[in-house]
Amino acid sequence: MKNYYSLSEASDLLSVSKQTLRRWDKNGKLKSTRMPNNYRKYDYDLLEQYTSESNTYEVRETEGFYYSPIKEYKVLELFAGAGGLALGLEKAGLSCQLLNEIDPWACKTLRKNRPNWNVVEGDVSKQSFNQYKGKIDIVTGGFPCQAFSYAGKKRGLEDVRGTMFYEFSRTVKEVDPLICVGENVRGLVSHDNGQTLKTMIQILEDLGYEVLSPRVLKAAYFRVPQKRERLFLVGIKKGCGISFDYPKPEAEMINLSAALKAGELFSTDVPDSVGQSYPKRKKEIMDLVPPGGYWRDLPEKIQKEYMLKSYYLGGGKTGMARRISWDEPSLTLTTSPAQKQTERCHPDETRPFKTREYARIQTFPDNWFFEGSMNQVYKQIGNAVPVNLAYALGKELVKSLNTYTVAQELRQKFQNIHGDREQTIV
Repeated sequence: MKNYYSLSEASDLLSVSKQTLRRWDKNGKLKSTRMPNNYRKYDYDLLEQYTSESNTYEVRETEGFYYSPIKEYKVLELFAGAGGLALGLEKAGLSCQLLNEIDPWACKTLRKNRPNWNVVEGDVSKQSFNQYKGKIDIVTGGFPCQAFSYAGKKRGLEDVRGTMFYEFSRTVKEVDPLICVGENVRGLVSHDNGQTLKTMIQILEDLGYEVLSPRVLKAAYFRVPQKRERLFLVGIKKGCGISFDYPKPEAEMINLSAALKAGELFSTDVPDSVGQSYPKRKKEIMDLVPPGGYWRDLPEKIQKEYMLKSYYLGGGKTGMARRISWDEPSLTLTTSPAQKQTERCHPDETRPFKTREYARIQTFPDNWFFEGSMNQVYKQIGNAVPVNLAYALGKELVKSLNTYTVAQELRQKFQNIHGDREQTIV
């Protein structure tokens, strides 16, 4: 009778190689003791402590394991829009169980491209998600930012009733997922001198989630040819043992040429599509702006004509009369590429970006079709989370859930073998 594991038994239990165990022994990560014949042995209590306390389980040590789901992980998404976030998470291997969206054209886009997705159209405040309690791993949502105050009231969720964050947090409460992910504009960091974000974090904490430090991710460093910045707020269910790391940015940004020309991101040049155009005089003015330039590159007389009173105000206003160059990421796309405050002019042709160009800059695939009028399409694309940014986030979510799943399996293995603490291993 014995109450320890051999090297082979420990290797099988932890699903790691003997070589890995020897390395852990050498560097002190998981120490063994030696038997008289010099073989390694691992005491039961030591392995139980290791599996209970370790935050990351170095099992099946390959990138393929970490980033490929070892089981189905289910996502419920609010404010789904045209599917940028959902598509990126799907690409990472996550399973979209329900997507809620109020815009009928965006819902038609989702159904057109993914007939198998469960798209629930309508006001989120009219929806109940209680039937998904305990059945969803991740709740996500790019809720609109609204002003509210928490100071002096301390009523938790009741203090933000009537806001979209209330609907997001209510859904988290009803569904009780392992992870919740909120997404918003960078401006949320400073909204109301930071009080809005602080309130959101406190409410999620009150609901039983450990909220990681919010992180602004710059899309251009995640294979997105756009200077778009999005704030992510990640909550982990307290006590579940899950750890999460935000995706690490690549060393270099992706430029506009990667979006519209065959090469790094797409195998063909961008297909032709419909797009907005400039009025005659505006086109004449924009003809004078070089790639990478803006209104300050115009002759002074035309600057004053174009900018009107804004000419005499402070600030750079670098989005006005802006022509993007091939060797830089696009400025953040808006819901219209021809608005005076947010020009997004093609590098070579004097026109706004067309709809399929817009889609590529957001890293939607060419076969993702958008329903509705041209202006509806611009709106859907401009409001979307870039697909490749969502994919980078999704891979880290998969990794976190994989390590959690293996940890659960490992603990269950221990319980099955040692359900009775007095029983020893033969």
